This record gives sequence, structure tokens and C-alpha cells, in this order.
Amino acid sequence: MTRLRCARACLALMCVYTLSIGATAAFVPGTFYEDFPFLAHWVDRLPPFNEHLVTDVGGLYLGFAVIFGWAAWRPDRALARAAAAAFLLVASLHLAFHAAHLDGFGTRDAIAELGALASLLIPPAVVPWAIREPTRVG
Repeated sequence: MTRLRCARACLALMCVYTLSIGATAAFVPGTFYEDFPFLAHWVDRLPPFNEHLVTDVGGLYLGFAVIFGWAAWRPDRALARAAAAAFLLVASLHLAFHAAHLDGFGTRDAIAELGALASLLIPPAVVPWAIREPTRVG
């Protein structure tokens, strides 16, 4: 796989991820709060439910989906780097928050949640490497 294809794949993956999270949180915030992720029910362990906050987060994720989709469709180094850097910041802060708030989580769920959140750092971390300009020799 070429580096450009790798970057596009990472950007497309992040588009799908942010689109699915964003749409659920924005359009069915109660379901997002009560059931996400749909097999583990992690969000409702951090009460109280706030519909305004959940829908706003959904909107922010939908905004990221637009940016990631745009960057995957029309790769531009500056846009791809900016999108990746912005999401790395969001995902890092999100991971740090959850790492510090594991009350009510069993060991398996705590490990699964932190592993899932940490895995979100990988695609945007790959993008700057994959989208960099080729090294010129001689």
C-alpha cells in the first residue's frame, strides 16, 4: 500500500468512526447515553445524563467526520495534518479523562474501554507519517 493510500485509509476510517459516534450522539442522545458502546454500556456509568452536552458532542464528532471525509477524498497535506493533530488532542484528552474515572467499571470493562480509546490514537498518528513529502535523494 502506498503512503497516500495508507493516509486515505486512516482518514476514511476516522470519518466512519466519527460519523457513527456523532450521528448516534446527535440524533438519539438518550440511546447513546444508555447503550454506548452497544454491547458494553459504558457511557451511562458516568452520570448524570445531559441531552444538551451529548448532542453537542455528537455535532462536534459530525464536524470531524466532514473534515476526515474531505481529507480522505481530496488529500491535502495541511488539511490531513491539521485534522489528525486536532483529533489526536481530542482523543488523548478523552483517554486521560476515562483513565482517571474508572469507578464502577470491572477490570475487563476498564481494560476494554481504555484499549478501545487508546486504539483511536493510531490512525491519526499514522496520517502525518503517511502524508509527508517523499524524501529526495541527491
